[in-house]
Amino acid sequence: MNLNTDAWLTFLQDNWIVIAIAIIVILIVLKVVKTVLKWVLVAAIVIGIVTYGGLSIEDIKEVGSKVSEEAKDQAIKAMAGDASKAVYKTNADGSYTITTDTLELTGVPNSGEVTVKLKGISLGTWKMEGEVREFVKNARAASK
Repeated sequence: MNLNTDAWLTFLQDNWIVIAIAIIVILIVLKVVKTVLKWVLVAAIVIGIVTYGGLSIEDIKEVGSKVSEEAKDQAIKAMAGDASKAVYKTNADGSYTITTDTLELTGVPNSGEVTVKLKGISLGTWKMEGEVREFVKNARAASK
């Protein structure tokens, strides 16, 4: 995927009329249509403009996976940096929560998985392997 800003600026300069019309149509649809159909129409217009601009669904998925990987990398770096400040807490239901300034991990002992949040944003459920396992072990040991 090519996210070259010069290419996008050229696209915007060459197709500003199409983009302006699309924005006007979106505004009209939002004002006039009162059902779920309006969001379908808005999504269709946006997808049409993005596709017209040269991005495909595969490109959008690629960007999404890159963002996901970057968030995971940041969380792992935060685990390494915040390990000494981690607070391990056993919850009433038998699960545990480990918190730092930027991370929150929640899991059930021996489940092999933890739910990870970075700065309050959920990053999903991760397997207990590698850096994650070490982080949980170190936080548990530091709490005793």
